[in-house]
Amino acid sequence: MKSNVLIVDDNEEIIDLLSDILLDEEYNIFSAKNSDEALEKIKFKPDIILLDIMMPGKDGFEFCREIRNVVNCPIVFITAKIEEEDILKGLALGGDDYIKKPFNIKEVKARVAAHLRRDKRNLNIEKNYIIFDNLKIDLGGREIIYKGNKIGLTKREFDIIELLAFNKGQVFTKEQIYEKVWGYDAEGDASTVSEHIKKIRAKFVNEKIEFQYISTVWGVGYKWNNESEGIIR
Repeated sequence: MKSNVLIVDDNEEIIDLLSDILLDEEYNIFSAKNSDEALEKIKFKPDIILLDIMMPGKDGFEFCREIRNVVNCPIVFITAKIEEEDILKGLALGGDDYIKKPFNIKEVKARVAAHLRRDKRNLNIEKNYIIFDNLKIDLGGREIIYKGNKIGLTKREFDIIELLAFNKGQVFTKEQIYEKVWGYDAEGDASTVSEHIKKIRAKFVNEKIEFQYISTVWGVGYKWNNESEGIIR
């Protein structure tokens, strides 16, 4: 089955160029010139979104924030904005990667293919659970459920929980988490890991989860608290 690619950019030439590049790979291509059009195209269930930042009206950052809890597919920013603070902001909002303008054709193909492969591997995980008392991690459905209530998480937030919970008690540095979750070729900074974990903890607190599942090991990194008993089913 062909993968669906949504390209969001206010520049028609960029849309045409990316479309030509990716049509060679036999993807289904959908495009939008602004965030309103892009919202309409979400109904085609994209497997990856290539998103420009500098758009009139609602920019790429705002659009990413709006859809991140609804859309689980990778979001890759296509942008000329390469300042570190912009990269960190995009990743913190739920973006998965950056491709800089002007872009290299081979790089675009390689990055899109890599993200789609990684996402398909996640979809092919056998449906099972890791259960910690009242907290259930649904690996197949990629959901966290506490006392029957689903906790809304971004793709990256779930990936971090999955990594730590599968390796209960093992300490990971921020750099290790970033490499395993974002990928070795991602353009960004490991400091975004702390922001993601901060948001995970805030969501746990909001659900009145008192047990601190993710522990900070000062000066080293993070681990899933090994005082919690986990059952894999």
